[in-house]
Amino acid sequence: MAQTAAFFDLDKTIIAKSSTFAFSKPFQAGGLISRRAVLRSTYAQFVYMVGGADHDQMERMRQFMSQLCAGWDVATVREIVAETLHHIVDPLVYDEAVSLMEEHRAAGRDIVIVSASGSELVEPIGEMLGADRVVASQLEIVDGRYSGEISYYAYAGEKAVAMRRLADEVGYDLSESYAYSDSVTDVPMLEAVGHPYAVNPDRELRRIAQSNQWPVLVFTRPVTLRSRLRLPPAKPTLAVLALGGAVTAGGLWWATARRRRLDA
Repeated sequence: MAQTAAFFDLDKTIIAKSSTFAFSKPFQAGGLISRRAVLRSTYAQFVYMVGGADHDQMERMRQFMSQLCAGWDVATVREIVAETLHHIVDPLVYDEAVSLMEEHRAAGRDIVIVSASGSELVEPIGEMLGADRVVASQLEIVDGRYSGEISYYAYAGEKAVAMRRLADEVGYDLSESYAYSDSVTDVPMLEAVGHPYAVNPDRELRRIAQSNQWPVLVFTRPVTLRSRLRLPPAKPTLAVLALGGAVTAGGLWWATARRRRLDA
């Protein structure tokens, strides 16, 4: 019998907000972003939760965040995430997502998190949730600092490419596998499997899901993992690494740009 997997997007699918926006205050405390940027992130989070982001906005965010994080010390970013992870992320995990992971694991499926955010965030969250593998984005690191170049961006169609690559390497039967996401930009990810699910979908994904008769799930109950049955210990993760905190600042810029456009 072929091995199968359940592929989960992270933000607004497993956790109730953007993982990168959630770390804005810890990154400010660590000296990576300004207090003004933290205030902007609050607005960015609101806009993201209400409307999401389209392809053009995400591309502008990618370009901006690669420039902004140039020179950031990688060890500092990882230390901040390690020290604040459970305090920041644990209360945001959807109860429904944890239940799905438990069900898939009980059925013998691997749990794979596929996110455009970076490994400094996604890998520790994956370990916390007991994920078998992680696919995330990668910023180039030179002499312990981000160079400002993005070497891999796990976004949109690239998520599906990475899933197929994993299927070849591990032996997953994608036609019998599952995928979950909230965003229209992840349609290729959902189309890559035999069992796609739209979770808290944005308007465009809801329309596509209805057109394709994909099930639509609504997750509404963020909980702490401590209040749930324990997930199995995390296995060594396979990670395509690392945007980390840079996405936070990119999100701030994107929200500001969007606000200006709406005000025009």
